[in-house]
Amino acid sequence: MDMEIGIDSFASAMASSDSGTANERVSSMAQLLERIEQADQVGLDIFGIGEHHRKEFLDSAPTMILAAAASRTNQIRLTSAVTVLSSADPVRVFQNFATLDLISNGRAEMVVGRGSFIESFPLFGLNLNDYDALFAEKLELLLHIRDNEFVTWSGKFRPALNNQAIYPRPLQDPFPIWLGVGGTPESFVRAGALGLPLMVAVIGGETHRFRPLVDLYREAGQRAGHSSDKLKVGLHSFGYVADSTQQALDEFYPGYAESMGRIGKERGWPPMTRARFDAQINPLSSLLIGSPDEVAEKIRRHGEALGGISRVTFQMDTAALPHEKLMKSIELISEVKRLVNLS
Repeated sequence: MDMEIGIDSFASAMASSDSGTANERVSSMAQLLERIEQADQVGLDIFGIGEHHRKEFLDSAPTMILAAAASRTNQIRLTSAVTVLSSADPVRVFQNFATLDLISNGRAEMVVGRGSFIESFPLFGLNLNDYDALFAEKLELLLHIRDNEFVTWSGKFRPALNNQAIYPRPLQDPFPIWLGVGGTPESFVRAGALGLPLMVAVIGGETHRFRPLVDLYREAGQRAGHSSDKLKVGLHSFGYVADSTQQALDEFYPGYAESMGRIGKERGWPPMTRARFDAQINPLSSLLIGSPDEVAEKIRRHGEALGGISRVTFQMDTAALPHEKLMKSIELISEVKRLVNLS
């Protein structure tokens, strides 16, 4: 089976200033929808929209963006990347994505996770100390809703449901739910035990270092009696494709360094320098930056290093690249897909 290749976006506002303007936000959203349409037209398999509650991103309501995209596309699958389930109501999450599935004629998916930012916890009145317990309980309820039209359930963080019918039901049965993970072993084991496909976010370092965690996932899945075809592994990484590797590096670096520097101030990371960036560009690193030939070869190596992967998604928003360059890169990523899947 061919490897799926796609794009993930955080709907960057692309503002010309810290505050941005209403017109810039309108333009950024219109351009994002153009890029999803372009990805569909060139034959990419998947487009994902993240969920954030920050000024620099426009993706606090991802299913709204995905529904708009569904009306402008025909084949591409539309997913979250990720749905921050810890701070959401699983009933509403399911209803929103079931509706998207009907609008898109069965092309919707979701990737659920705990998210890499914490703004949604105070925003929705949740206690960050309940970080993992919230996610575990809400994932249990979401899967129960997916598998049952009438739901009886009780938990700690949400009012109980007593034989409550939940509508609409999606076109796909079962509706595809992936588990998005970072580097926590418990998350990999959880996904395997539940038999959920796994989306691994590798945003730095060398991809092969995640192999022990992926092995934990597959071992947990096998112990729980899940067939190997259910235990899919996807890879989400920063990436950008240009006509040449040097062009890709030169165009990606400035915005990437600025973005990493901004986030680094929040998290205590050192500033990103060109020397540090160039040091990350090696055959084993997670960054998928280069020409189509080079990136395709790196994806094949990643697949071998992780014992087989089913999906790869490129996160290009980080570098604040102009719309025209992103459109060209999407076209070149379709060539990456062709090269990766050559028999």
